[in-house]
Amino acid sequence: MNPIFNQGTSPAHRLILVLCCSVALIFFDHKMASFETARGYLQSLVSPLQYMANAPKQMMTWASENIVIRQQLMEENKNFRENELFFHEQVMQLSIVRQENERLRSLLSSPVRGEIKKMFAEILSVDSDPYSHQVVINRGANDGVYEGQPVLDEKGIVGQILHVGVSSSRVILISDISHAIPVRIQRNGLRLIASGSGQIDRLIHNFVPHSADVKEGDLLVTSGLGGKYPEGYPVSRVVFVRADESREFATIYSEPVAQIDRLRYMLLLSKDEAVKPASPLTTKKATVGKS
Repeated sequence: MNPIFNQGTSPAHRLILVLCCSVALIFFDHKMASFETARGYLQSLVSPLQYMANAPKQMMTWASENIVIRQQLMEENKNFRENELFFHEQVMQLSIVRQENERLRSLLSSPVRGEIKKMFAEILSVDSDPYSHQVVINRGANDGVYEGQPVLDEKGIVGQILHVGVSSSRVILISDISHAIPVRIQRNGLRLIASGSGQIDRLIHNFVPHSADVKEGDLLVTSGLGGKYPEGYPVSRVVFVRADESREFATIYSEPVAQIDRLRYMLLLSKDEAVKPASPLTTKKATVGKS
């Protein structure tokens, strides 16, 4: 009986044919580089698959590097802000020293103010009451904060500590309607009282006679009276002066130099002087004295 379909070549013949073709292809490719073009096309077809296979690893590497860099930048930014506040405060003190240098020379018997102890703080929340200008900071009794402690930013006086908690405190701003601070005009030393108006950009100066030498643009600094604020720190700048003879006193407004509506980091000034590290020579002398 004849099969319906004719059988093809045997497997042995097929193997020999494939081997011969392979040897021929290897010979022509090695000796004459006949398949360089074809190899290039095949490589181009495979490249997208290689990129796709390597994409997850590259994405993970990119994400990890960016997260680390972002954390480093945030930490560096925080350190820069802290340093900026300390540097601004030192600049203000240097300005005070320059202005009072001649007066201190003539008052040799007066004690020179020592280095003020400073503390860095950050705002946690802002009072939502529009008639109360107060903020909460992340420093409290555990950090040595006390009621009445003066607070300032890189521009000038911000306010003072109103209430002290264990790890946080409430600061009343100089623009609060219940706050008042004794100041003096830097130009001529005239003393005034700066009271909050309930507006962040205005302080009111009551009971100023018409004859007072007050001009727009005058810088008002702390007078040191009352013992709350150290002397000479910037508070506000006069923006409006009107001497209406129909009124008993002149109308005077000033604008705080501190950025009340943009506060985030602040400095707390302590009435205790900063402790300076003892020199090795002093320590050595003290040790010899004890022995």
